[in-house]
Amino acid sequence: MSSITPLVQSVDWLALAPPTLTAAVALVVLVADLFLPAARKPLLGWIATAGLAASALLLLPLLGGGRKTFCLPAHPDVCSYVADPFTLVIQFLVLGGALLTALLSIDTIRDQDLPTGEYWFLLLSSAAGAALLPASRDLATLVIALEVASLPAFALVGLRRGDRLSSEAALKFFLSSVAATAVMLLGVSFLYATTGSLYLSRVAHALTALPDPRLATLASAGVALTLVGFAFKTAAAPFHFWVPDTYVGAPLPIAGYLSVVGKAVGFSGLILVTVQGFPSYADVWGPALAVLAGLTMTVGNVAALRQDPRRAHSAVRLLAWSSVGQAGYLLVPLAAAGYTRDPAHAIGSTVAYALMYAAVNLGAFAVAALVARTRPANRLTDYRGLYARRPLAALALGFFLLCLAGLPPGVIGLFAKVTVFSVAVDAGLAWLAVIMAVNVVIALYYYLQWTAVLFRGAEAAEAAPEGTDAAEAEQRPSRAAIPAPLATAIGLAAVLGIALSGAPQLVLRFASGALL
Repeated sequence: MSSITPLVQSVDWLALAPPTLTAAVALVVLVADLFLPAARKPLLGWIATAGLAASALLLLPLLGGGRKTFCLPAHPDVCSYVADPFTLVIQFLVLGGALLTALLSIDTIRDQDLPTGEYWFLLLSSAAGAALLPASRDLATLVIALEVASLPAFALVGLRRGDRLSSEAALKFFLSSVAATAVMLLGVSFLYATTGSLYLSRVAHALTALPDPRLATLASAGVALTLVGFAFKTAAAPFHFWVPDTYVGAPLPIAGYLSVVGKAVGFSGLILVTVQGFPSYADVWGPALAVLAGLTMTVGNVAALRQDPRRAHSAVRLLAWSSVGQAGYLLVPLAAAGYTRDPAHAIGSTVAYALMYAAVNLGAFAVAALVARTRPANRLTDYRGLYARRPLAALALGFFLLCLAGLPPGVIGLFAKVTVFSVAVDAGLAWLAVIMAVNVVIALYYYLQWTAVLFRGAEAAEAAPEGTDAAEAEQRPSRAAIPAPLATAIGLAAVLGIALSGAPQLVLRFASGALL
């Protein structure tokens, strides 16, 4: 008995509560789906939404200080799960994003005849994995959390049965993600072989003094391969090729979910492995991430600029390429962290930018979901004259786009971009700051072009593209009331964006103390 006592670890259930409750509600929904008649299936959506809200509220008791669990008895500072401020910020982003996605999904499930029980189970399961990942402090838990967040997402993308675009998107997403995971697992195995541990703190310590040059070479390969896996999840170029087709093929709420929660998963994992696991390799991953940042923002913004407004699903494609460009901005402070002895401020800029991006990007997808109810093709031209038809929705979308562009009244977007720009300059990455400035100007064009379309008169609409039948060309959006869950999602995103614009410095101050 004495030989196994040192292996026993205590469990802090309060620290584990947010992801645990989310997973428990997923199981409740799955079982309830077996017994509820078809007419009562919508109840599952409200159970899932309430569960996500309750999980987010469980973050409040954890604000008092960092809690740890699954720690080694002989080394209480070496833990697998840590509920520190960084964890709580990302968990708030993840659960908040999943909650807005749930509100968007309630009517989408009915309109597109998606399997209700499977949809909610998969969404909650993915959210549970995404909430687990920022608390993970060993490579095994990181990989498991990443896959728990990703595997349900594959099924969600392909859940529109009989839809060719959905099936192709799910297959492309699955194959590319599996390849990235295989590369990452190979990197993790190299690191374990080199350091003899999976705990990030011990890996960081072991990498500082490798006795054998051959081990150093193996460790360098492990670091590079691990970063590649997380770079895929962040949609960093050249690992971004799955994004446009996946967003177009997925149900719109899931596309919004991937653009926000999927990125939160990738970036939180990337932050943990670089800053906490590989600090001694900052001279390697710092320049690598800087190059990735410049390439990603350029590829994303140039591709968004080239979107044909008459092409089917061009609005979603623009948001997809825009999300790639935004990923480049998010990578800038993370790259800067490799050039400074105190990476907390740089990482805080990434977290602050992610909070802004999550609110306004999900809001943009919410308005896109509203337009798609009457214009399924979701072309950019379908937004012409939206202000005349739905003025509040047009004003909300205009605000979201201006936030993404970094223009007033979207003060939070402007503040976030200036903060990221200053972090790059302070780190000595002037060349990256110049590339970012050029890309911000490029992005201004397509964001402002879309915003202008919202307020143009309907009589200025261009002719329908070839292949569009008369019925579709003459279609006019219904003035029926917006479904309450969809209206709530748009309203929450707008209120959060306005609140953040009112006190942007509080966001940065809060986020800057979130790590290390």
